[in-house]
Parts: sequence; C-alpha cells; structure tokens
Amino acid sequence: MAEKGVNASQSSAISGGVVAALWVLTMLIFYGALGGWLGSVVEGQDRSLLPQWPLWISSLALLGSIGMSVVWARSLRRDEDPPPSGIGRRRFLVGTGAVLGGIVGSLAATLGRNRGWMAVTGPALAPETPKMAEHNDPGWAGSRVMNYRRLGRTGFEISDISLGSGRIKGDTGVAVAQLAIDRGVNSFDTAPDYSEAGSETALGKVMKNHRDGMFIATKFCTPQGNLPAGTSVERYVEAVEGSLRRLQTDHVDLVHIHSCDTLERLNDPNAHEAFDRLKQAGKVRFLGFSSHTPNLEQVADSAIESGRFDVMMLAYHHGAWPRLGEIIERAHAKDMGVVAMKTLKGAKHEGLLETRGEQDSYTQAAFKWVLSNPSVAGLVISFFKPANVDEFLHASGKQLTAADRAILDRYDQLIAGQYCRPHCGTCLSSCPEDLPIHDVLRHKMYFQDYGDEREAMRLYGKLEIQADVCTGCSAPCTNACPYGVDIPVATREAHRLLTLS
Repeated sequence: MAEKGVNASQSSAISGGVVAALWVLTMLIFYGALGGWLGSVVEGQDRSLLPQWPLWISSLALLGSIGMSVVWARSLRRDEDPPPSGIGRRRFLVGTGAVLGGIVGSLAATLGRNRGWMAVTGPALAPETPKMAEHNDPGWAGSRVMNYRRLGRTGFEISDISLGSGRIKGDTGVAVAQLAIDRGVNSFDTAPDYSEAGSETALGKVMKNHRDGMFIATKFCTPQGNLPAGTSVERYVEAVEGSLRRLQTDHVDLVHIHSCDTLERLNDPNAHEAFDRLKQAGKVRFLGFSSHTPNLEQVADSAIESGRFDVMMLAYHHGAWPRLGEIIERAHAKDMGVVAMKTLKGAKHEGLLETRGEQDSYTQAAFKWVLSNPSVAGLVISFFKPANVDEFLHASGKQLTAADRAILDRYDQLIAGQYCRPHCGTCLSSCPEDLPIHDVLRHKMYFQDYGDEREAMRLYGKLEIQADVCTGCSAPCTNACPYGVDIPVATREAHRLLTLS
C-alpha cells in the first residue's frame, strides 16, 4: 500500500509538471498570437481584415490547459485507501488555483505584449489639448476673412488665413471646409497623405461648386508619403493625377515638393520634368516647396536662386530662427509667394492651457504676429472643428497689439526648454548615432501636443534610426540645444511614447 501511494504521488508530480509546461506554452501563445492580434486592433486596423487563427489557437490552448489542470487536480492522492479527510475540497482548491493562475498569467502575457499602448491609452482618453479657446468669445461669432494678399507671381489674392487640411476627412471635414468657404477662405492646402487621402476626398466634395474662386495647393506624394528623389517622371505625374481625381478637378493651382530637406529632392530633374509636363497639359499652374527641416536655409537659398519656384511655404512664428526674416525678404523681392506654416510654435500643452482665458486667444496673437510681416502672403493652419472658423478668422486683417505681444511672451515663458525649433538642427552634429533628433521631437510634439497619437507613431515608425539608440549613450547632446531642451530626456521619452515596446 505504501509503494502504491509513492507511485501515485510520483504520477501526480509528473502530471503537475506537464500541466505547468502546458500553461507556459499557453502564455507564450497568448503573448505571440493573441497579443499581436490585440495590438493590431488597438492600432485601429479593420478587424474584418485581420486573420482569425490567433483567436482559435489561443482559445484551443486555453481550453487544453484548463482541461489538463482539472484532470491533474482530480488525480491527486486518488489511489489512497481510505482517502484523506477533506481531499475533495483540496482537489477543488488546487485545481481552481491552477486554472485561475494560468488564466491570469495568460492575460498578463497578452497585455505585456502591448504594454507600450499604456502610453497611448492615457493621453488618448485624456481631454484633447485645446487648439482653441474653451469657449468662443461671443465677439468672434461670424468672423470672416477681412484681408486678401497677393501670392507673389501667381497673381492670386489669397485669404490671409488659409485652410490647412491635415486633419480634415469625412462629413465633419466637408462641413468645416464649406463653412470656411462661406466665411471667405479661398485657399486650401492639402496632400495625398493627409488623413490617408481623406483630406483631398473631403475637399473634392466641397469644391465642386466653388472651384473657380479657389486656390488649391497639393504635394508631390502618395497616401503613403512623399516621393523620394529619383522617382520616375511617370510616377510623379501619376501622383498628381491621383490628387486631381480625389479633388474632383481638372487642375490644381500649386504643387509642392513637400517637407524638403535636401537639394537632391528640391532639384530632382524628374520632379521638374514632371511639373513641366503637367503644366503644359494644364493640370498644374505653379511649383512650390515646403520645409520645416534643419536644412531649410540651404534649401530656401537654392530655391530662391534657381528662379524655378513660384511659392515657398515654411515654418515661421514669433521668435523664429534669425535668418528667416532675411530669407523671406529675398524671396519676396523675387516675387516668390511666401506662406507661413507651424505658426503656433509647437502648440505646446502648457502654453495653450494657460493662455485660454485671454480676451484674444494665443492662436489669434500668433497669427497676427505672422501677418504683421507684409512680405508674408498668408498663413496655413489646420481647421478641424467648425468652432475653429470663428476663432481663427477673428485674427484676419487685425493689427498686432501690445496685449498680443504680452500673450506671446507669456507663452514663451511657459514652454521654456520644451520646444524644438523647426529648421534649427544645432544639436544634430552632437549625436554619434546620427539620430534625427528634430524628427523624433517633432513626432513627440504631434503625439503630446497635437493629440494625433496614431499619426505620430506612424511617422516615428518610418524613421530608420530611432531613439532606442539613446539607451546607454553617454549623451554628448545634453547641452547641445541653444534653447534649453534636455535632449536625452526628451528623446528617451519620445521613444517610450511612440513605440509599442
């Protein structure tokens, strides 16, 4: 009888080891298969297009582990005669503990695979950083465009505040664009990769009855991103023709070489030949470039001297990089149209929150500062809610006041050491890993301050070098920012926010 008990005990121990191994396998399946599937769902992918095998294999593994746990628990000391007192209750508790522990471990593995989304979920559920006043001042109601300016040699008089459509799509985008037109906005800036082509599609629905009075700018790119230097002439042409179909028009007024940081892209002969063909065919009227990158000055100087570009769109705001004023003046002297973007100086969370209570918003003050330069034809700002139209257009045609300057000064004090200036690039040479610090911090800004988490993560994911290289680095960039940004802290935080690991 004693030998029989020993064998039963050994059998139970072996069965317990098998059950433990099976639960470990189940946790690995939950981590790899179910965790990956859940990550795709959280990212926003269409569930109907996702494979279903991760759900099936995870379910089968879970049921198998639960079944084996029950069998193992029921076998505990079964062969002893008479059975020990309370053995039935003990089997139940042991079996229940094994099942609950295995389930908790499997769920933890699934969530562990997606732990990076914890950084996304919190900001996504929090109230969006306001890009406008909490409550529109009654005096802003019905605001409309009060001033139009000549856009260089294009000869077109554009509204001093133009609709940027980076976040416009669907019915809301159509309504916002229509309201902007009704209030006098006659210039739209769009691109195929804005809202995954949703921007051009929405604007196309609006402009069917307004095309003759509108100035439309798009970009040499596809819904997946900009076209690199060396792209074939045919591909450049196809990209613009795709924009024309979405915009439901036979021509656009302006096409930009967008977010241009190199002379190679700016002067790509294929892009210029494509433009010439499109212009001859009446599908495009003018050529431009846009830049908010470290090499902006070099790119802008080359574009101005070439005489090929009719318009330049660049990051320009209060306290802008010293040479920008001189660049704008030279472009204006050559009759290039100058359009400002990134006018809110990062739209930093702290500054926007603290200046909401002013009679005129920070947004309006920033716009008036940009438009106080007579060499700037206008500015582009993303409209994404109907209320934006009232607040943004209230700045149209207005003079910059002492009160506006006080708001701008206060904003600068509130964001000291936080804002990475476009087209600065002073820190880049200090990084031994060649990390594009400016791009990393720009995507971090999109995530934290613009409230566009998915787009920020998508753009960051496309970087060839990411800020994980900062781990273990001696951080020679620590004091490289002339504006006090703590680069190592900021880049590491950016990587934590913008990745799934």
